[in-house]
Amino acid sequence: MNGAAPSPIVPPALLEKPFQVDGPEAFSALALELFMLHATHNAVYREYLQALTIDPGTITTVERIPCLPIGLFRNRRVLLVGLEASLQFTSSGTTGPVTSTHHVPWPGLYERSFLTSFSAEYGRPARWRILALLPAYMERPGSSLVYMAEKLIAESGDKRSGTFLHDLEALAELLRDGEANGTQTLLLGVPFALLDLAEKHPMPLKHTVIMETGGMKGRRPEMVREELHRVLKDAFSVDHVHSEYGMTELLSQAWSQGEGAYRCPPWMRVLTRDVNDPFTRVAEGRTGGIDVIDLCNIASCPFISTQDLGRMHADGSFEVLGRFDNSDLRGCNLLVE
Repeated sequence: MNGAAPSPIVPPALLEKPFQVDGPEAFSALALELFMLHATHNAVYREYLQALTIDPGTITTVERIPCLPIGLFRNRRVLLVGLEASLQFTSSGTTGPVTSTHHVPWPGLYERSFLTSFSAEYGRPARWRILALLPAYMERPGSSLVYMAEKLIAESGDKRSGTFLHDLEALAELLRDGEANGTQTLLLGVPFALLDLAEKHPMPLKHTVIMETGGMKGRRPEMVREELHRVLKDAFSVDHVHSEYGMTELLSQAWSQGEGAYRCPPWMRVLTRDVNDPFTRVAEGRTGGIDVIDLCNIASCPFISTQDLGRMHADGSFEVLGRFDNSDLRGCNLLVE
């Protein structure tokens, strides 16, 4: 695993364990193991548990593990003691003046996470020509999304794979060429840039998968997923628009192959919490705040309470419905102020 060497509290074998998870029992066992590790050796998480007056010894199920409010990544160094980060990912700062920082000691763990989960959903990157339309993200340093996209592009081995900033003409020409030659293509893009492409260069895409990720970043008015996908489907004559769900503070992604239904890799799980009580779980089918357990987040914190709203489905998939506004977040924020 490239990057900083594991510390005495993180033996090399622990970095392999997320990829050995093969069912609910293995997931629960590793989640509880990592919970005790962070309750003991993660200063920020330990302080959070103390503020909640929670005795770690009383936590015996995954559902009861407290998730750390994601806002703490903005002003605290969330990292196990004794570790140093060889890489730092930073957020875009569109939700406020202070950006989040994710300290990553082992970039190879992140790479293995997204390459393994991508390959499980779409086959190895070498099967694809991968085109990334990521303005806003490419215009600043430290984007984990750009890091992932560039690695997938390198793994594709296609000489015409690449990233695009503002040159929609060149991208459209490359898409037309791929269609003419039957090249299996993945177009990964942020919504506002995909909408620009749809308006300026609509075309039928029979050999191209469109995958949206991220938000409007202030470039366009926000729109609901159904409307975004409808516009893209109409412009490109596709039956489905795919999606990627990830964030600066995570090392794993969930993927959707259509209709906004995301599926997690075996080492990642999404739970939903009551919008008025962050420590109460809500049932499948009900809207709640999204909590993520990412077992690859060994160094920072595997248990993250996000600012996203979503809904779980009986088949284990989930959908993202939007974000909390500042007033909605008060319940969590009071505990970390």
